Amino acid sequence: MDRYINKQDDSRGMEIEDSILSTTGPEAARIESPLDKKWMNFFWWIIIISLIVLSGRVFYLNVIKGDYYQKVAEGNRIRTIVIKAPRGRIYDRFGNTLVNNIPSIDAVVVPADLPNESSERKKVAEQVAKILGLNGGDTWGMIENLNGKSLNPGLLKENISHEESLVILEKRRELPGIEIEKTAVRDYVDSTIFSHILGFEGKIKKEELETHPDYLLTDYIGKQGLEKSYEEYLRGIHGGRQVEVDSLGDVKKEIGTVAPQPGGDLFLSIDAELQKTIFDKLSNILERTQTRTAAAIAINPQNGEVLALVSLPSFDNNLFSQGMSQEDYSQLINDPDKPLFNRAISGEYPPGSTIKPLIAAAALEENIINENTTVVDSGAINVGSYVFRDWKTHGVTDIRKAIAESCDVFFYSVGGGFYGIEGLGMSRMKKYENLFGWGEKLGIDIPGETDGFVPDEQWKLEALGEKWYIGNSYHAAIGQGFITATPLQVVNYITAIANDGTLYQPRIVSYINKIDGEKMSNDPEIIRENLVSEKNIKIIQEGMRQAVVSGTATMLNSLPVEVAGKTGTAQFGVEGRTHSWFVSYAPYENPKIAIVVLVEGGREDSFGAVPVTKDIYEWYFTRVQNQE
Repeated sequence: MDRYINKQDDSRGMEIEDSILSTTGPEAARIESPLDKKWMNFFWWIIIISLIVLSGRVFYLNVIKGDYYQKVAEGNRIRTIVIKAPRGRIYDRFGNTLVNNIPSIDAVVVPADLPNESSERKKVAEQVAKILGLNGGDTWGMIENLNGKSLNPGLLKENISHEESLVILEKRRELPGIEIEKTAVRDYVDSTIFSHILGFEGKIKKEELETHPDYLLTDYIGKQGLEKSYEEYLRGIHGGRQVEVDSLGDVKKEIGTVAPQPGGDLFLSIDAELQKTIFDKLSNILERTQTRTAAAIAINPQNGEVLALVSLPSFDNNLFSQGMSQEDYSQLINDPDKPLFNRAISGEYPPGSTIKPLIAAAALEENIINENTTVVDSGAINVGSYVFRDWKTHGVTDIRKAIAESCDVFFYSVGGGFYGIEGLGMSRMKKYENLFGWGEKLGIDIPGETDGFVPDEQWKLEALGEKWYIGNSYHAAIGQGFITATPLQVVNYITAIANDGTLYQPRIVSYINKIDGEKMSNDPEIIRENLVSEKNIKIIQEGMRQAVVSGTATMLNSLPVEVAGKTGTAQFGVEGRTHSWFVSYAPYENPKIAIVVLVEGGREDSFGAVPVTKDIYEWYFTRVQNQE
């Protein structure tokens, strides 16, 4: 039986082999060979690993980076449209408005909303440039230089016309990324009269953004004057509208609004009516004397408040804030009289005889002379082969008469020595000039102030390779030679004479109403006090009063108040050209105002500064009487 079975099995085995061997080609092709187990495991591992990687990526994007990508998505859908904060206003001491804000529209570009294709962006640039009257190539270059992913607008053109804004709105679908932005620009009241005080604002520049990183590309910033020095207070805090937009940037839904906070308001010590009066009187004298440049400053001697500050010629600061043509700009900066130059605080001039009260104070303090010392002025003094002349013969002269009549020979003697007087020498003259604020910035609160210059023996040796001669001291003692001062320095030192010896820091802003409602006062600051003794100050005051009573400024005798003053004519250049100075204060017994007037470049017989001062005092004290 077993044998039978074995035979049968063998027979079946043979049958299978025979069947395989006997299959045809097509049939053999249909027979599949089983896969190797090793390869099957490999494929399963690939599938498992891929699923793990995909699951991990999903987890990373949704859980770990979910907040980030949600914000990105919302950033493409939800935007904050900036609401510009108005700048603070500026008022004079009586509350008269000097600066307003007026509505304006800017054309801007939002880089993230521009087409992706460069050729399409170029078409947009050319089209908007045509609408706004801009150069197509420049506009295209400006757009390409922006960060293409940024939502911060870049300025195309400020203060566009109503017609231009309407065209942009009408063609908005054709100009993706181009927007109009509501803003405000400054409107300066009586602009040319106050421009050197107020300065102006303008669009922020790239280099300014480096020091003000929190500003937008379309923000305005103070460029000159109070607008610049008080920028941090005048600038407000922008608000914003949060809105939902579609893919084209069109607003679909308002989400919320944060109101802007206006900037702080400045209240000045400036008397607007006095400023206008000085401007007009000074302009008239320039016309009469056929000169073109001048400056004047009025200060309260009791606290350093600047009441008026005028520099001529002036300029219209509205041109800078509201836009000007290239032609107007070129004319302004190429004007030989430099209307942008603030002569009152930046001009450095030989002070002429306005220095004499200062030199007199130094000589009295150093006991070089006393109030009874006299010099016989015969019209000149001779030192070797050199002759140092006076403007006239004064005869026997003491300190009061020397100030009143502006006696050069007396001050030659006091400054460099003569007639048995030792002489101060340049070192001691410089000591007192520095003491009264010359040769240094006084710290007025508008930019551009200069130091003036007070020389000494060492400076001349190093700068010119020459030693200091007695003639240099003679010239320095009458405000000639190398010494220079600004009109601000001249009037500020006279305020210290007027108030019995206190030198205040001049200031224009009295107080600020800040954003948070706080009133921040700009209190008087003393630079130095007790400059010279009370007795010697009194002698100087009497000499300056005598100048009006019987000296070089008798024109002011007819005024309703007593005035003390000092004239000055400072030579410069050739052909007998001089600067005409007059510095004064009033009332004599209780000073409320000190004024310096400088008329540049008149003839030697020109005393234009004195009649201007008379007209100013006449107007000022008539108003005071009418108010009482």
